[in-house]
Amino acid sequence: MHTREQQLQAFGRLLDIMDELREKCPWDKKQTFQSLRHLTIEETYELGDAILNNDFDEIKKELGDVLLHIVFYAKIGSETNHFDIADVTNAISEKLIYRHPHIYGDVEVKDEEEVKQNWEQLKLKEGKGKDSVLEGVPKSLPAMVKANRIQDKVTAVGFDWEKPEQVWEKVQEELAELNAEIAKGNTDNIESEFGDVLFSMINYARFINVNPENALERTNKKFINRFQYLETEAKKVNKSLHDMSLEEMDVFWNASKKHFK
Repeated sequence: MHTREQQLQAFGRLLDIMDELREKCPWDKKQTFQSLRHLTIEETYELGDAILNNDFDEIKKELGDVLLHIVFYAKIGSETNHFDIADVTNAISEKLIYRHPHIYGDVEVKDEEEVKQNWEQLKLKEGKGKDSVLEGVPKSLPAMVKANRIQDKVTAVGFDWEKPEQVWEKVQEELAELNAEIAKGNTDNIESEFGDVLFSMINYARFINVNPENALERTNKKFINRFQYLETEAKKVNKSLHDMSLEEMDVFWNASKKHFK
């Protein structure tokens, strides 16, 4: 591992490169906050993929891409005299100190749950016109991630179930309501109740220490691997999936379960 001095030198080198690219590269010179936004989102998802794959070499590379975007935004901000990289790093440092009074102050906490509760309460005290703990949840988050964040935030201020059994009962209740609407054939109500089922399942995931996003992505990958195995095995016997019966495909599908669990 590198020393702190080497780490600072490496970061300074990146800042120097960014300055030079912004001055000399036609593409870099044209970039704005708006033009970089979708690229930043893409890089964040690529980092997420690397983390899910537990690929440390890719994690390192993707972290570099994300860091480049942070430096890029800070450079643009400095050109308009709004902020620079020092403002960015100082702001997050001050925020971390303020929100960790159990480390930098005299507050005592017994576990991570109290840390989370203090964090949300301190965020509300910071002001900026926010009257609700939920105002900090980005509107553009994917629905499942958003549901998870909503539940995390309200839990941090004490609005939560006490036992996993209570949450599971809620899941069963929502499933019953969904089945009732399906029986009635009311499309709009079916969608609403289906959303309630998903929300309650995401909530239950918290109580059994499962990240629902990771769990679903794991199942997505498993399905992809199994289906691609089915396709490969079908080709080996010169068969097209379009011409195969479901029973024939099930033979290969069941075999795939031995390889991808």
